[in-house]
Amino acid sequence: MIRIASPRRALLAALSVSLCATPAVAQMVAPATQPLTTGIASFNMGWAGTPAEFAKYLAVCSTLAVNYCDTRPRIERGATVATDAEKARAAKCQEDTLAAAGGRDASMMMAPCNAYRPPRTPPGQPRPDPAIARAPAAYQQKIDLLTETVDAVISKEGVRVIAFQEVSGVDVIKLVLGKHADKFDICAAKHSAFQTLAFAWDKALSSKPGVCETESSLSVLDPPNDPAAFRRVRPGLALSLTVNGEPVTFLNVHLKAGCASVTNEDARFPGRLLDDAAEACDVLNRQVAPLEAWLEAVAKRSPRFVWLGDFNRRIDDEEKLAIAKDKVRADGSDPASPNKVVNNKVPTRYLWPELNDGTPVIYQVPLSTKEGGCTGFTGLDHIVISEALKKKNEGVVFSKKVGVAEKAGQGIETSDHCPRIAQLKF
Repeated sequence: MIRIASPRRALLAALSVSLCATPAVAQMVAPATQPLTTGIASFNMGWAGTPAEFAKYLAVCSTLAVNYCDTRPRIERGATVATDAEKARAAKCQEDTLAAAGGRDASMMMAPCNAYRPPRTPPGQPRPDPAIARAPAAYQQKIDLLTETVDAVISKEGVRVIAFQEVSGVDVIKLVLGKHADKFDICAAKHSAFQTLAFAWDKALSSKPGVCETESSLSVLDPPNDPAAFRRVRPGLALSLTVNGEPVTFLNVHLKAGCASVTNEDARFPGRLLDDAAEACDVLNRQVAPLEAWLEAVAKRSPRFVWLGDFNRRIDDEEKLAIAKDKVRADGSDPASPNKVVNNKVPTRYLWPELNDGTPVIYQVPLSTKEGGCTGFTGLDHIVISEALKKKNEGVVFSKKVGVAEKAGQGIETSDHCPRIAQLKF
């Protein structure tokens, strides 16, 4: 006998099958997470602090004994060390500045007395009177122009993570974020000096609270061979976020200045290797071992990472030179092998091939234009991404520079660097 099910029973059976099948079907057809594209930027803001900190600067530097002197001994072009007379002048300036500031610790928490200057003039034109840079109104204009620059980076370029260098701390970042301040979180590296590093990131970008960690190992003594030295180079700063469901770490650096060029194309900046006798190269050399250890440690726990900031080294030129492995170090050893650290120094001669030794694999993000209207320093600010991020960003990934906001007749230059920006998929 053939039983014919009632319409009601057939409907219930069909619904039962449908409900049981729905989760499995949904699981099979669930779309993969689509890449999220966002802008990131690095911006050295040129001794940016609060107006109150500038007032302290004026109070100390305008004293008769200090008179805006330079505590660093000047090294003549082509030389590797300063003359004895210049060292004596700088030592006297240091002594007078410490007295006016109220001691060593207080002096470290203010900008040096030669930090602020009018914008550069074209060759052949007279330099402006430095006195115009010594007024609160001129400094407020600098802050206003930095705010305008940061607004353009966020509003026009879609940047949601900014790595800052040459800032005094969180307070000045709040100022320059302007109308965006409430939408961004901020952190700054712990450092007992005015000039430090900071991050600002869009609160909505990360599904978990951001975590910032200071990498103090990069903060080496400067100069390293002076028993009276007390100043240190900037530390590193790491920001860990969860972007598009996966962890990503941003590494912000501001390495030692003065050992930038690897070629002799510009007479003002002679080509130097990291094992040269020049004092600046000595300091940068001492940052190599801790920097490499930091990169390797971060890569192990966070394969997706971005290394950016003011490298103060033309690593793009080093990459173009395609240095042979046995030439990277003075002892001829493979840069992938452990470095021999003696008196905190290594035999490394070139920064990029030393760090890009395959552990981890890293990629420079080149400029799409020469300098994008930027009139500040060139070749010093870089963006580097890990292999895991490179796989997300197939093909050639470019970055660009955008000029800072400026006004005719301003008393203090906005910055001697420009923001460097990249659009990356996460």
